[in-house]
Amino acid sequence: MNSYLTPFFTFDENAGLNFEYYIARRIYFSGDHKNRISGPAVKVALAGIMLGVIVMVLTVAIITGFKKEVIQKVIGLGSHIRITNFDSNNSFKSQPIVLDSSFLSTLSEIEGIRSMQKYATEPGIIKHESQLQTVVIKGLDSDFDWDFFNASMVDGNSVTFGTGETNDTAIISRSLSKMLGLKPGDRFHTYFFQNKIRGRALIVGGIYETNFPEFDKTFVLTDIRQVRKLNGWDSTQVSGLEILLDDFDDLDEIGEKVFLIAANNFNEDGSSLLSRTIKELYGDIFGWLALLDMNVWIILFLMISVAAINMISGVLILILERTQMIGILKSMGAENWSIRKIFLYQSFFLTGKGMLWGNVIALLICFVQARWHLIPLDPVNYYVDSVPINLNFLLWAAINAGTLILTISMMVLPSYIITKIIPAKSIQFE
Repeated sequence: MNSYLTPFFTFDENAGLNFEYYIARRIYFSGDHKNRISGPAVKVALAGIMLGVIVMVLTVAIITGFKKEVIQKVIGLGSHIRITNFDSNNSFKSQPIVLDSSFLSTLSEIEGIRSMQKYATEPGIIKHESQLQTVVIKGLDSDFDWDFFNASMVDGNSVTFGTGETNDTAIISRSLSKMLGLKPGDRFHTYFFQNKIRGRALIVGGIYETNFPEFDKTFVLTDIRQVRKLNGWDSTQVSGLEILLDDFDDLDEIGEKVFLIAANNFNEDGSSLLSRTIKELYGDIFGWLALLDMNVWIILFLMISVAAINMISGVLILILERTQMIGILKSMGAENWSIRKIFLYQSFFLTGKGMLWGNVIALLICFVQARWHLIPLDPVNYYVDSVPINLNFLLWAAINAGTLILTISMMVLPSYIITKIIPAKSIQFE
């Protein structure tokens, strides 16, 4: 029997009836191709697939991780939904609203709302020794969710406001502490321009760092009663209400419900309430994050295209050097589609091997970065201090399944060249 076929027709009781798979497996796992002209081409194809998978997995892990980190920080700083006086016009010098029990009860009945927290803001100036800095004092009540700021605390301790006596403690950012030379326990003075200049002495209780420069250099957190006293408000008046949700994916739906409820409630002076989601409050940030999704799709398309082109080149070379075998199979009655399936199976083996190694390397890099944060970033530009990693199983499975299906599907067309091979000529082909 011809030397091209002898290895493939050796009796094997496990071969079954799928002779295309059997021949493809014997060709691939025999290692015969390593000594042929297709050897370098196969290595290039494997390298292309491996590199493509590494880049795709890392891209999705980094982009989704970055988006998750930024969104969590924006929500931690501003909640999911914010209700304010319609006349406040995005100013920190806000007009008060009154939150009666019936309004709060109606909101709490909306499924998906985790908590609600009242706040009050007042712009002012911090003076410490010879340093001055404009800031916004944000007064917090006992219902404030401290999870985000507890995780962002770098010195001192968080404080519970709104309980007991009026608290003189303030939580400032690291950037403000460096700018003004303040540390926990230091006293500083704040001044507010109202009908006359009014001052308050506060004590640094803790220092946080969110890596959002615009927020860190602006906000000082303190007791809500400090702001109420400054503005002459009673205990029912606040600047606004922040609403936190169980699931960010429900933001648009719940935001619409809250908007309708707020729009039908009015303050005692006749002014209306305005409800806005975090996407509306920080539209520039979410618009920027949306652009990252487009970058991911472009990278995925390019990487799959490169892998497929490498595989097409490799398969064409494999077909070329197996021309004599193809002719013999045709002369023995094998159909074109059956022979094409042999090379599609080989493509599957090659793609699978490249993807396996690509996944191993990519997941190892993800684990090392997530565990030890070896690759740093400038938080001033990226809002995070190291490359974030977030890759769930569904995304990882989708990348691999999509790559495998698309790559193998693109092999069908080049395998069509097999139908043009004439047995009489190909048997004599060298």
